[in-house]
Amino acid sequence: MKFYEDGKIPEIPNMYFIYGDGGTGKTSLIKQFTGHKLLFSFDMSSNVLIGDKDVDVIIFEHADMPQIQSMVEQAIMRAIQNAKYQIIALDNITALQNLVLENIDNAAKDNRQNYQKLQLWFRDLGTILKESGKTVFATAHQLDNGSSGISGEGRFQADLNEKTFNAFTSMFDLVGRIYLSGGERMIDMDPEQGNHAKNRIDNRKLIKAGELIKQNKGDK
Repeated sequence: MKFYEDGKIPEIPNMYFIYGDGGTGKTSLIKQFTGHKLLFSFDMSSNVLIGDKDVDVIIFEHADMPQIQSMVEQAIMRAIQNAKYQIIALDNITALQNLVLENIDNAAKDNRQNYQKLQLWFRDLGTILKESGKTVFATAHQLDNGSSGISGEGRFQADLNEKTFNAFTSMFDLVGRIYLSGGERMIDMDPEQGNHAKNRIDNRKLIKAGELIKQNKGDK
């Protein structure tokens, strides 16, 4: 626990979570961030970053799957302690969730307890990232619920267990859906559309993908 006097609260770097279909350019968004970056790739889709001298990449392989939780935790803690990195990126949380679930699946007789463990692990991971002092960027695939959505909800959501998504992204300042419209990449951050979305950084609701980290100063 830390105590800060009024007016002395430190500024905490922003956390960004973007989900969307494959091929919409989620991974390449990391290029917008200024500073040296460490990308954790869970689906080996890092080719778009080849030649970028500001990005180091950790690619998790098949042999890593049985120990994925401890390996991710240890690698993130090393990145946090390394002053070289200003940005930590996790590419494809959907793939990471599936690997973690595979490891804990059937650990308990009651399947609800397995999902509870999944949610707690991601909540702890989100908390570690929030306390890291680094800018954080994460991506995930999307689910399309159909033209009318389900249960009155929006059509699109991140391809994650609902409670796991809430536990992890509660720490994030911006959650947006990237998509293509008329050949242009757009990011929807408007929760009133019913999709998974929020923007606690400024008042923007719909932006061009290339403007992700541009802010309307003073508008929150």
